[in-house]
Amino acid sequence: MSRHPEVLWAQRSDKVYLTVALPDAKDVSVKCEPQGLFSFSASGVQDESYSFSLELYGSIEPEGCKTKSGLRNILCSIQKGEKGWWKRLLKSEEKPAPYLKVDWNRWCDEDEESTSELVSDDDSRFVGQDEGSSDDDGMLYLPDLEKARG
Repeated sequence: MSRHPEVLWAQRSDKVYLTVALPDAKDVSVKCEPQGLFSFSASGVQDESYSFSLELYGSIEPEGCKTKSGLRNILCSIQKGEKGWWKRLLKSEEKPAPYLKVDWNRWCDEDEESTSELVSDDDSRFVGQDEGSSDDDGMLYLPDLEKARG
């Protein structure tokens, strides 16, 4: 039986971003179908099988779907079939599965899109986003003031 990894999502008018939290994933397979079906499967650290399928709110462009694997997660950029904001991620109006959550770090409202740094078609910023991180991530570097005084 396969398990479900945590999946975070955010959108722009032309793309949907999915971040699959699965450290050291192997055999990653992503399938995008025009009618909006997104399928993911991979193996975890101890060869556990992880998979899920999502019936997205709108149509997508399979050739515009890109995937980048990092140390801790897999980032998927999905090109929407038609430009516009979706009311929700999934076609179904039911409450989404508990493993699906909003990615508040990438979230952007419609009126904020023009000022967003992710509007660019350059998805290279997603490559290895978590590579080279350390325990000091997010920590502000302050110089030693005693040494600075001389």
